[in-house]
Amino acid sequence: MKNSERLPDRDRARSIGELGKQTGTKVQTIRYYEQIGILPEPARTAGNQRSYSRAHADRLAFIRHSRELGFSLDAIRTLLDLSDDPNRSCEQADRIARHHLQDVNARIESLAVLKAELERMIRQCRRQKIADCRIIEVLADHTNCTTEDHHKRTVATVALRDLRLRNRF
Repeated sequence: MKNSERLPDRDRARSIGELGKQTGTKVQTIRYYEQIGILPEPARTAGNQRSYSRAHADRLAFIRHSRELGFSLDAIRTLLDLSDDPNRSCEQADRIARHHLQDVNARIESLAVLKAELERMIRQCRRQKIADCRIIEVLADHTNCTTEDHHKRTVATVALRDLRLRNRF
């Protein structure tokens, strides 16, 4: 009997394909996470295939959930490091989450301005010929927008996020 057959299903080793199916993660993404160091490289079988443990599956689930919530890979790396030391203060994790929330709120504001501009463009379109299309007119000439702010907000939001990433929380 093979060793993996004696272990409960939850604890048995799994291939990269099985791990991918279990977590809904592409094999290519799992390899990438290994390359950048947020998912530890697994043990290898005698045939040199990757052999993932339950700890890998749990860590990958943490990464996927964090990505779904929009955290950057740098933030996830820090959060994973923090989670590896359960007795540590959660102050830094809280700070990371608060910064991320600020970024999300800024993006929501920016998206609300963009939404309003798009709705206005669509309302003003007569749906006749392209030569008279308000959507094309506005896209061709930014001065036809009601707010010049939407471009500036988007640029400012991206710049703020990049600055925070460089300062590493």
